[in-house]
Amino acid sequence: MGAWDAAAGACTIEFYDGAQPAGPATAVGAQILLGTLTASDPLGVAATGVLTFDPITQDNAADASGTAAWARLKDGAGTARADFSVSNGAGAGEIKLNTVTIVMGGPILMTSFVLTMPGG
Repeated sequence: MGAWDAAAGACTIEFYDGAQPAGPATAVGAQILLGTLTASDPLGVAATGVLTFDPITQDNAADASGTAAWARLKDGAGTARADFSVSNGAGAGEIKLNTVTIVMGGPILMTSFVLTMPGG
């Protein structure tokens, strides 16, 4: 969590369609930015290998329509720090949304986000 929260300002979580890049150091290509959520600042609480995010502000008006397939977490300075797969509640995504169908102008909301780190 340290690098994610190191820059001043809140982290953001950007949702994209298309193929997930190899990692956060790989630039976004043809994927379309569907919308952006804003994390709390500081991001949350880490204890015994589990990061529990504090409240995340929804995107009230998605930028584009599409199917959310992955998300990129950026620190307060806008540096990409982590990528996550996205699915609906029944899927295997690291981030689960009630629906992966995003409609331009509609909301994108995550009610909670908890990450368990390996070896935690």
